[in-house]
Amino acid sequence: MEVKILMFVVICMLTCTAAFAQPGIAEMGEARSFIRESFFSMRDLSFVLAALISVIGAVHVYHKMQMGKDVSADIPAWFFSALFIIVIHIVLVHVFGL
Repeated sequence: MEVKILMFVVICMLTCTAAFAQPGIAEMGEARSFIRESFFSMRDLSFVLAALISVIGAVHVYHKMQMGKDVSADIPAWFFSALFIIVIHIVLVHVFGL
């Protein structure tokens, strides 16, 4: 009978210890809320970067066109680099569930 009581006490102590040994739950919630708050500014940043890449690419292509060089490879390269910045934002939204 004493063995059962002793085992019950030990199991209760271990259960209480395991219940208190959950580090990181509050920190994970805090990190998730931080990402949610700052992610909308990252969305705006991705649009601004895509616009800057587009403008720089347009100037670069225009300059090469005026110099008489072939621009058939440059136009898709600049276009898809700007598109890549926007698509990365969409991928991050779905990966992190934001």
